[in-house]
Amino acid sequence: MKAPILLLTAGLLLLPVGALADPKGGLAMHGEPREEADFSHFPYVNPDALKGGRARFAKQGTFDSLNPFIVKGGSADGMREYVFETLMARAYDEPFTLYGLIAETVDTPPDRSWVEYTLHPDAKFSDGTPITVEDVIFSYTVLRDRGRPNHRSYYKKVTNVEKTGDRSVRFTFDDSGDREMPLIMGLMPILPRHALTPETFEMTTLEAPLGSGPYVVDQVDPGKSITYKRNPAYWGRDLPVNRGRYNFDEIRVDYFRDASSVFEAFKSGLVDLRDELSPNRWAQGYNFPAMRAGRVSKEALPIETPAGMSALAFNTRRPQFADPRVRQALIRLFDYNWVNRTLYHDLFAYSQSYFARSELSSHGRRADATERALLAPFPDAVKPEIMEGTFSFAASDGSGQNREGRIEALKLLEEAGYTLKDGTLVNTETGEPFTFEILARTRGQERLLLTYAGALKKVGIEVRIRQVDAAQYERRKQTFDFDMIPNFWGASLSPGNEQSFRWGSKAAKAQGSLNLAGVQNDAVDAMITAILEAKTREDFVSAVRALDRVLLSGDYVMPLFYLPDQWVAHWKRLKRPDKTPLYGYQIDAWWYDEDPDTSAEMREP
Repeated sequence: MKAPILLLTAGLLLLPVGALADPKGGLAMHGEPREEADFSHFPYVNPDALKGGRARFAKQGTFDSLNPFIVKGGSADGMREYVFETLMARAYDEPFTLYGLIAETVDTPPDRSWVEYTLHPDAKFSDGTPITVEDVIFSYTVLRDRGRPNHRSYYKKVTNVEKTGDRSVRFTFDDSGDREMPLIMGLMPILPRHALTPETFEMTTLEAPLGSGPYVVDQVDPGKSITYKRNPAYWGRDLPVNRGRYNFDEIRVDYFRDASSVFEAFKSGLVDLRDELSPNRWAQGYNFPAMRAGRVSKEALPIETPAGMSALAFNTRRPQFADPRVRQALIRLFDYNWVNRTLYHDLFAYSQSYFARSELSSHGRRADATERALLAPFPDAVKPEIMEGTFSFAASDGSGQNREGRIEALKLLEEAGYTLKDGTLVNTETGEPFTFEILARTRGQERLLLTYAGALKKVGIEVRIRQVDAAQYERRKQTFDFDMIPNFWGASLSPGNEQSFRWGSKAAKAQGSLNLAGVQNDAVDAMITAILEAKTREDFVSAVRALDRVLLSGDYVMPLFYLPDQWVAHWKRLKRPDKTPLYGYQIDAWWYDEDPDTSAEMREP
């Protein structure tokens, strides 16, 4: 099937607002899409990959819903990826570029004040019902009014939606200047108007939903497993964005109570693949019979995206963390070098940025002229050493004593109104001891936190480590019912609207958002706006670095570690393409081949 042609006007400033540009192969956030209009497949897939077989994955925790678009309940893994589709598909070897999927073409003016999509004539839901403009408008309305907070926040920037043709729909945006909105709307999941009731949309359900994606829900064992079956009549199987993808006939996700059970299932062959996040296990845990027999592969795959931020978030809504000096003291008490060596075999790197491992990081870089201009209205928002690129989170000598850290921390705590009395840190005015609770979900988290609690105890701070089950952990996380909590905020090469959901002032008050720290900072809001309004890659990178500097200066989280590579272990019956994209491996490009001597090129897909 010939690739759909997408129409793009962004960036051609000499064209009038309504004019169409030459046909393009996609829509990029900055610059032009890499692929030509007639591209056949993404470069990181094997277009001749075998079709068939069964892939089995594992998830820790449980689920009680098949609706991934609402706050209530915990949705089963894979619903967004396998059952529901978006208007456009993302390329994972470009910072932020979309290509046609449900939408065959896209048009947007240079100022990106509106976007118009024309639907693919063959697009249909898995029950055979064609996808219409009315379905698109219905999806927008339901997600705006009843979806997760990120959908509600993003879609409020749409001021008008109208049907402009039998297969075309136009979204007009407000005057916020958010240039990401045409891409945000391109990633909107499309729901079936004939199979959903808006009034019950926010209720959890275990009834198999109707989507348009390559798989349908086959079996559900509530809270324990979900099985997806490849739809042989999938309408989009021959599109360029899908060629070489979705190769397994069946995908099963089993749920386990703890990480140890997940690993045991993998070792026994009940699970085919695992992302390894534990340096201890990576260094010492893979000496089991199947590995020694050569039936399991262990690979450190390259990844070129920002590492994101793994950290302990201070809930600044709580009075004990309202003073930044207290947060700075607690960060200084974390002995990174000793922890990394004794707990993690020195395999981790210390996070010095919210965008570590990429050009978006401000660490070690002096703020450029664009950054300084953006930050000028907020003279106290960034610490001088962070502005100059000379700041690093302090590292100890690795002895486990961290004497300098304790001295600096106690000085900061004294300035914040605390004093050490009979071995207990107390509020100087009230005499109340300084105590707090850290929420944990896994034993691995608990081990790290107990180590940290021991360091805090040396300065008179009593910390309670509370490990809770997955459901309670998510509930407390979504309602901000914690003092401190571990979390990971992933990052891409094109951060955008999600930054508002994570760090924006409005999100601090929206339950279910990822602004766990409760950040309410005018400079943060302004830098996010600058990111969204940036017209060139250069201005965009400067705006992201400026945001990084403000967040680092606020001491909202205690940074932890990141992996230098993507650690993956898998049974060799699962095969992968030779090329790994910027964003790391994509499991939907893998395939099943039980015979190790037979390649995909030798057999009919």
